[in-house]
Amino acid sequence: MIVCENLVKIYKANDLEVVALQGLDLRVENGELMGIIGNSGSGKSTLLNMLGGLDRPSAGKLSVAGADLFRLTPRELVQYRLQTVGFVWQNNARNLIPYLSALQNVEMPMLLRGMRKRERAHELLELVGLGHRKKNKLSELSGGEQQRVAIAIALANNPKLLLADEPTGSVDTRTAAIILDLFQELNRSFGLTVVIVTHDLELARKVDRVVAIRDGKTSSELLRRKGTEEDSGDSAGEEADSHEEWAVLDQAGRLQIPMEYLQAIQADGKLRIELQDDRIVLFPPRR
Repeated sequence: MIVCENLVKIYKANDLEVVALQGLDLRVENGELMGIIGNSGSGKSTLLNMLGGLDRPSAGKLSVAGADLFRLTPRELVQYRLQTVGFVWQNNARNLIPYLSALQNVEMPMLLRGMRKRERAHELLELVGLGHRKKNKLSELSGGEQQRVAIAIALANNPKLLLADEPTGSVDTRTAAIILDLFQELNRSFGLTVVIVTHDLELARKVDRVVAIRDGKTSSELLRRKGTEEDSGDSAGEEADSHEEWAVLDQAGRLQIPMEYLQAIQADGKLRIELQDDRIVLFPPRR
């Protein structure tokens, strides 16, 4: 679904250049439910904007659902945004038109494509659990309800890819869990590819894979490993999930070690490296 190779994004303002992405590599499979985490300024929102066709890369390769986003004309980019991707913002003012009802908001993307399918809009509101709120406007909905309407809007044109930028950032913990459960249900029931940018580390329990971005590059991944309770010594044998953390090699063979690991061994810029049988071992510098 998504292929990023050596992706670079440079913003220019007057004589100042800011490198938001510097050689990022990423692949996302069809039907994958994936999270992206990273500190502020790491480049995760920049990546999401480029996946959504809202911004152009400066260099590298970027394709989504077979479309080369470097080669799309402005007109083709508009069609890409209408047909290929659905976008859910953290700020509900960007998701919803306040003077329209929930139902009218969901209908809007279809109207922009020259379609009018009220029945489809009804179905989507029922899907997100808000069929009973279809006539309510923005001011009459809670923050969590507004986000669920935003998800229905993002699904209106049957996108191949759903992007969400901090979708739980402005709601409480209970509502955040409901929203993440909804993303999980959409992924499992419809095979929809979902990419979520978040600060919420609890996301790791809801998704197949979590990619960490540091300094404009993918640095590590958490991969869900299916298992049973027997793996952890429980005789019940019920299904359980665990996660393994992997460091990501770039095309030049470089990797980023998580800062907390480096601090734990008091690394100060250099590590000793040894090849031992079938493994590479890193040691802290000799004191």
